[in-house]
Amino acid sequence: MSLPLEGLSAIVTGAGRGLGRAEALELARLGAAVVVNDYGQPGRDGSGEASAGPAEEVVAEIRAAGGKALAHTGDVSDFQQAERLVRSAVEEFGKLDILVNNAGILRDRMVFSMSEEEWDSVIRVHLKGHFNTTRFAAAHWRARSKEAQGPVYGRIVNTSSEAFLAGSAGQPNYAAAKGGIVGLTTSTALALAKYGVTANAICPRARTRMTEDVFAGFAPPDAGLDPLAPEHVAPLVGYLASPAAARVNGQLLVVHGGMVALVERPRVQAKFDSKQETFTYDELDALLTPHYAAREPGETFAAAEVLGLKRE
Repeated sequence: MSLPLEGLSAIVTGAGRGLGRAEALELARLGAAVVVNDYGQPGRDGSGEASAGPAEEVVAEIRAAGGKALAHTGDVSDFQQAERLVRSAVEEFGKLDILVNNAGILRDRMVFSMSEEEWDSVIRVHLKGHFNTTRFAAAHWRARSKEAQGPVYGRIVNTSSEAFLAGSAGQPNYAAAKGGIVGLTTSTALALAKYGVTANAICPRARTRMTEDVFAGFAPPDAGLDPLAPEHVAPLVGYLASPAAARVNGQLLVVHGGMVALVERPRVQAKFDSKQETFTYDELDALLTPHYAAREPGETFAAAEVLGLKRE
């Protein structure tokens, strides 16, 4: 029996550790050849000898299990390096079929204390990094579709966050970047559908090196799989990358601890019409002030209830 991703090739960014590593291993387990991207260079061990970096270590794991993999240590927030990443997959495996954007950093700070560099670096790695790889993967699929004169196989899985949905107060840069990624995803889904490509976003909750401070108060259990283990997230990425998910496009899914929740698109909550050509201040005051007076204090566009989702 063939594996669901057999004959397909994938890129996973930020795949040297944590969530990206689990995703790369899962895609390889399902049969994909994987380009493991993780920014940085090989390190040195305690004796001072050169040692494999995180990307090379994951590649070694995949190859040891009988899979195909290639390491890439470029910075996805750099436009040219992102182009080389996509090109490396095409040159090594003949084509690219799956792109999983996961690379990211945290620079948490309240908005009144955040520096320009803390803002710019998070937006650059998360949002620009997602765009860069998507741009070159999309061009690859569009060119292949034109050559084939029909749809081709393409899957994009982007990484958003509950911080965007719930409005994390101490992460204005991260929440903004993750919200931007959802907009990028839905735009890409519509733009590439005619070429046979789908684009979806996940909001994962996982204990990784990047989030160890965020989840410091949630100790892992003494026995059994940690509810915050990245291994809870990876199977959903494998599914979204597969032929079975052909009708899943432009969606946002929350995933963690043995649970997947589908997030509904925003809907209009109320509508007000002016009685003349345009609104006046007094008319808006008469309509909107009592409307908001009847709502619960602190209720905003943020959906904080997602933070309470758990496996039943």
